[in-house]
Amino acid sequence: MLAMGPGLDSGPKPAFAINVKHFIACALPDTARLPLFPMRQDVTTATAQLNFGDAKALDASLSDNVRGLKGSEILKIAAAVREMIAQGKQVCNLTVGDFNPKFFPIPAALREGIARALTGGETNYPPSDGVLALRKSVAEYAAREFSVRYPVEGVLIAAGARPILYGTYRCVLNPGDKVVYGLPSWNNNHYSWIAQANAIEVVTQARHGFQPTLDDFRPHLHDANLFCLCTPSNPTGTVMEPEVLRELMLGVVEENERRARAGKRLLFVLHDQVYASLVFGEARHVHPCALVPQSAPYVISLDAISKSLAGTGVRVGWVLAAPAVVARMRDFLGHVGAWAPRAEQVAVADFLGNPQALSAFRREMDTKVQVLLNALYGGFMKMKQSGLPVDCVQPQGAIYLSLQLNLIGKSFEGRRIASNADIGQLLLERAGMAVVPFQAFGLREESGWFRLSVGAVSPADIETCLPRVKSLLEAVR
Repeated sequence: MLAMGPGLDSGPKPAFAINVKHFIACALPDTARLPLFPMRQDVTTATAQLNFGDAKALDASLSDNVRGLKGSEILKIAAAVREMIAQGKQVCNLTVGDFNPKFFPIPAALREGIARALTGGETNYPPSDGVLALRKSVAEYAAREFSVRYPVEGVLIAAGARPILYGTYRCVLNPGDKVVYGLPSWNNNHYSWIAQANAIEVVTQARHGFQPTLDDFRPHLHDANLFCLCTPSNPTGTVMEPEVLRELMLGVVEENERRARAGKRLLFVLHDQVYASLVFGEARHVHPCALVPQSAPYVISLDAISKSLAGTGVRVGWVLAAPAVVARMRDFLGHVGAWAPRAEQVAVADFLGNPQALSAFRREMDTKVQVLLNALYGGFMKMKQSGLPVDCVQPQGAIYLSLQLNLIGKSFEGRRIASNADIGQLLLERAGMAVVPFQAFGLREESGWFRLSVGAVSPADIETCLPRVKSLLEAVR
């Protein structure tokens, strides 16, 4: 009998080395031992030069679904930024929703926990719904942080929040079903296309912090199957007011009570709270089910350590939802293979279970993010007060600032500015500031609005960039 040590449970496993011949001798009884084949010898051949033929013909043979997807506007801008940096030019890169690990490292305890888990042998497949210790830890975390109590069966772990967002679209929507979301928003247009859904896009207003209201959504709720909320918001950096969220949830409950009486499919809410830990000033983040508990059957709430712990590359996220919904999503994502790595799951379970360490890390991270956002906001507000064509929304959460540059129809050195793309290109070329237009988040209007992300820059980057922007704006006619 071969002693294998700990099996597929979630407990730690000792590191070990094994001799192959000894392994076979112990594993097989004498009567079952067979001669071993010799080890395969490497065969040296000339490296084949592969010809992939006509790229256009290959592309034309792929599915309409993937060929209809729009490329990422952010990645296009990032490519231009990389080219400028390669040329030795100075760029304040405010495009990526990511963190520079030099300024925003993950918690030391989490990093050490991942290393211990790997050394301890936590390298095999995790359970399809996640390591039990992490699911329990997430449930306790949600109760502690958001005052909502989910059973462990209502928690599903995935490789970040993105698979859950994709899984929600796939699990809730049939082709042709309606999904409602506000603009600007992150990636809902792409997931709507993939799911072949009928996207109802509601343009939100700057005076409301680009957050939707019940009046915005009310005309569309009666026949929608999914509506999407993101607060704190990517891309706007604003937070939905609790009273507005309460009205929306009461509207969902009322609509679903009507549908239940009529025997119709229910309306679900995709609630993205990945930035919940990054809320500033008087803004307050509240979980929808804490405000309206009767909405719990319909809310699919996603979260992750991507932004709260600066772990965008660590890839651990989760969904909180009704167990019946979680069971279906587990089966779907299991076929996708969207599991978070086991070692990371074990380490995150330990870290979330340490409220003191979590709070200490967040205080430090909040301070650093606010310093960066306040530097941008303060700098642009000074420009506005001096009469320059600029405006911005005071940041309330996440790592983003919404900036408006009222330059459409103006000119710079005889060069007419006709679009947000023109503004962005001018900023990059003449001020060394890279930003993302709201068109990358579904908004079609050429209104001069941009997202600025502070996770990958330093205070010095902002300090040196703002005077260049000011000089550029002063030269616009």
